Amino acid sequence: MLGQEFRAGLSLPIKTPPRTKAGIIDLITEEAAITAAPGEELRVEMAVSEGALVAQGAPLARLRGHPQIAFVAPMAGRVASITLRPGHRLGEIVLFREADGGRFRHDTAAASSGRDEVAVRALMQQAGLWRALRSRPFGHMPRADEKPAAIFVMAVDTRPHAPDPSEALKGKEEAFARGLDALTGFTEGPVFVCQSRGANVPSDASNGRLRIVTTGERHPQGLAGFQIHAHFPAELKAPVWDIHAEEVAALGALLASGHLPETRLVSIAGAALSESRLVRCQPGADLRGLSYGAVRPGNHILLSGSALDGHEARWLAPRDRQSTVLPRHGQRRRGHWFGAALSRAARPLPIIPTAALEQAFGAALPAAAMTRALASGDDETAVRLGALSLLEEDLALADYVTAAEPRLSTMLQGILARIAAEEG
Repeated sequence: MLGQEFRAGLSLPIKTPPRTKAGIIDLITEEAAITAAPGEELRVEMAVSEGALVAQGAPLARLRGHPQIAFVAPMAGRVASITLRPGHRLGEIVLFREADGGRFRHDTAAASSGRDEVAVRALMQQAGLWRALRSRPFGHMPRADEKPAAIFVMAVDTRPHAPDPSEALKGKEEAFARGLDALTGFTEGPVFVCQSRGANVPSDASNGRLRIVTTGERHPQGLAGFQIHAHFPAELKAPVWDIHAEEVAALGALLASGHLPETRLVSIAGAALSESRLVRCQPGADLRGLSYGAVRPGNHILLSGSALDGHEARWLAPRDRQSTVLPRHGQRRRGHWFGAALSRAARPLPIIPTAALEQAFGAALPAAAMTRALASGDDETAVRLGALSLLEEDLALADYVTAAEPRLSTMLQGILARIAAEEG
């Protein structure tokens, strides 16, 4: 077991009403969709047409360059609409719920033992679970044949009002252990399981390549980027994957039954609600349906994700496990220390180094030096300091405490885009 590499972070005063007394609610929305994540470009070929009745887990589309990678139906239903952008880029595939569609069973004969890496890889790709993996640097879905130097399984999430991954794993302990065992076949390096202090995530600690990392409760300690930077930094020729613990359990369930789980644990929070909710819903759920009956009167915005790093959306994004509903008049990131003073600045809002900024980087890397490298576009220094392990979400807290324009996360995105273009 590895101790905490860094103890810094912030407990944020982001408000939400008390959670409903009903506990976890099973809530399948009448509509759901497959969408591209923000900044993600997926060139696809459709496997179905509008009006088709499909089973939950059945392939709807495939990557044009790698047709073995499929995107599957989040629920049983009828294909209501298909939106493709120029170049066959995925916009959205919307489904209306119809229980008659049933569940699609994937062929697991070759992969059921979990020991055949090639078979498990093929199963994950055909069953739509390949999207659950995220490769760093750059944060894209791994290439079809990519071999990671290490894998991080995130059984902790310190974003404001995020659902506890250990709660999502209750009753799925056997599936999680099976999925974790299968994941170790993808890499010759270590597999890190990151969990909060006091949690007892089910795993086989006797596995020589399995490492348990304990984190604190303050944000950003529960983000994959900072844990990767602290324990196994990503490199251009040695990518590192991260995956949510509940998706590992989904892999284990798929190996055992051939069926994908129908739901995931999602929190619904935000100042525009009369009550917060913890729900089990399908991937790609309709955010309006998840918050229906709990939104206060008035103009509001729906975010897929947290108040820090979420984006306005209609559908739950592929990797998100929370939705935030905020009053539109109360723009996010404006309620902190410098907001009032800097809102009338005549020039782009400056980055002001403070103790809060150091905490926002989790004290995992030098905040001032990284900020200078990002602001000056010094790619070489940013890489040396750890930029290849980070994504925009990892700097959302720094954006919150500085309110600077342009945002640090945008600067990081620019640096990563330049490096990716050079590598490509």
